[in-house]
Amino acid sequence: MGRILALCGGVGGAKLAWGLAQVLSPDELTIVVNTGDDMEYVDLPVWPDIDTVLYTLAGLNDRKRGWGRAEETWGVMGELERLGGAHWFQLGDKDIALHLLRRELLSQGLSPSAVVRVLAQRLGVSHPILPMADTPVRTIVCTEEGNLPFQTYFVARRCVPRVTGLQFAGAEHAELPRELLQAFTDTALGGVILCPSNPLVSIGPMLAISRFRALLRDTSVPVIAVSPIVDGKAIKGPAAKMMRELQMGSSALDAVRCYQGLLDAAVLDLQDSALGGSRREGDPALYFRHTVMTTDEDRRQLAQACIDIIRALGSDGAVSG
Repeated sequence: MGRILALCGGVGGAKLAWGLAQVLSPDELTIVVNTGDDMEYVDLPVWPDIDTVLYTLAGLNDRKRGWGRAEETWGVMGELERLGGAHWFQLGDKDIALHLLRRELLSQGLSPSAVVRVLAQRLGVSHPILPMADTPVRTIVCTEEGNLPFQTYFVARRCVPRVTGLQFAGAEHAELPRELLQAFTDTALGGVILCPSNPLVSIGPMLAISRFRALLRDTSVPVIAVSPIVDGKAIKGPAAKMMRELQMGSSALDAVRCYQGLLDAAVLDLQDSALGGSRREGDPALYFRHTVMTTDEDRRQLAQACIDIIRALGSDGAVSG
């Protein structure tokens, strides 16, 4: 089948990335992660989606909260708040250590992709992880309250303001990592999986980079997406709310329609099997599987299902499941 390229954002995407990493070797899987959520906070470079994927693959993520490190402590943020410093975005003590090391590596002149490689190695992650770009791309959420940086919208405002549009500052001049270009053009590439991440603000920043979109559009291997929406609700995050406010619909099928013209197939949850009757010209082939990843076995099974679909598409051009 060849190497799989997995595109993902934070929590939901990281779950499937973990599942893929259980059934594919480091030589068979490369994970590309959204950087549109990145920001500078208290003079630290914070890369939320990259870190979520790193912590998840390293087995260090906090499963109860759904973000950050397990067994975290909060001494620095507690003292920062006591001293009157910024504290609206919570960083645990272990997390801060990673950000400090990242700042040191960047100050040495390392590219973001090189920094991620060092961090992965030190956390014991063997599967290659790449940022979507080696230059800054920042997601701006246009709302009734004005334009808000993504983390301000997501964390400080808790996704309350009504969304009127999205901007991706820096996308027009973004530089792709050399390893990403090589992955897309490698003759060993066997398929691309868009993990169940927010199509607007997790995968959307990648597609806003014209060269990235062109590479995905022009690849000759099967491209599939797993919808992050089940029964009209996002498993995690504001995807359904944002899509409704942008008048895009909010079903699982509406979510994969955000990738119009890029997919060969899409995986929807069994709960949405009735949507098979709503498929229209231009929609990808639809496969219905169990996509809600509550347990480790759920993650492995969904990963294997995605691999099996890519194999089927690659071998005989199957168009329905």
